Amino acid sequence: MNFETLKNLVIDKDFRFVYLSRKEFYNNMPDEKFLKRKFKCLTKNDLNLDDPVSFNEKIQWLKINYRKPEFVQMVDKNAVKDYVAEKIGQEHIIPTLGIYNSFSDIDFDKLPDKFVLKCTHDSASTIVCSDKKTFDRKKAKKQITKFLKRNYYMLGREWPYEFVEPKIIIEKFMVDESGTELKDYKFFCFNGKVKCVSIDFDRFTNHRSNYFTPDFELTDIGKQVCPPDPDHKLNKPENWNEMIEIAQKLSDGLPFLRVDLYNINGKVYFGELTFYPASGFSLFMTPEQDKLLGEWMQLPEKCIC
Repeated sequence: MNFETLKNLVIDKDFRFVYLSRKEFYNNMPDEKFLKRKFKCLTKNDLNLDDPVSFNEKIQWLKINYRKPEFVQMVDKNAVKDYVAEKIGQEHIIPTLGIYNSFSDIDFDKLPDKFVLKCTHDSASTIVCSDKKTFDRKKAKKQITKFLKRNYYMLGREWPYEFVEPKIIIEKFMVDESGTELKDYKFFCFNGKVKCVSIDFDRFTNHRSNYFTPDFELTDIGKQVCPPDPDHKLNKPENWNEMIEIAQKLSDGLPFLRVDLYNINGKVYFGELTFYPASGFSLFMTPEQDKLLGEWMQLPEKCIC
């Protein structure tokens, strides 16, 4: 622990709460109480669950009040592939090279020179191997082993993750027309309709994200964590309408779902399904943007199955 972290732990109660929550210090705190406290720490606003207005508030409401058993499969990085393939076809699924319980189980001799590995039960655990000869297995093992032990549910009380068995999934390495990266198309679907799409680019160098309308018009929506770059030219994919149709098919019947897709040489591939972007703690460029997305979401009747 460096001096700056230690200082903030002593003098900043909000920093202290967030830091200790990542260490699972508050695992016994009820979900609603935990979310209200963390929401205040990260957004500096009180969380209104009785009459939620903003996008972030409504995401928190959904965590607590809208729970269906199938959501567990939908967030599992491995199991979701069967769910999606049944709805839109196996041809949209990135090939899986292996599923493992631990890093030590992986037989790297049987893997191609390039691949992607991540955990099935969390987010942001992706490790890309672009060259097996120079791949730092020791570092990767340390990271993945740490991720496997992480109780992702406790970080933001995204309840479906509590029931996903931690495993390692290895997938085929793929790039788009750039030859160097895989742009992430994130379709924000409200009641089964795409309302905006964020396109993430330069994800491993200088992560940026521009938001577009379904008609591919650039908007001013953006988040502070990966701010927009309006000067960066992004071309509308030829199969843009197909991507929208796929996103809407996968989100049909749900008050909100973010559907992540890839576009590779004119072919659409599934990425993941996200119920709670940034766990409902998104720092938009302006409060008005948070409220705009909130207006798009019509909350359903409470459902805890």
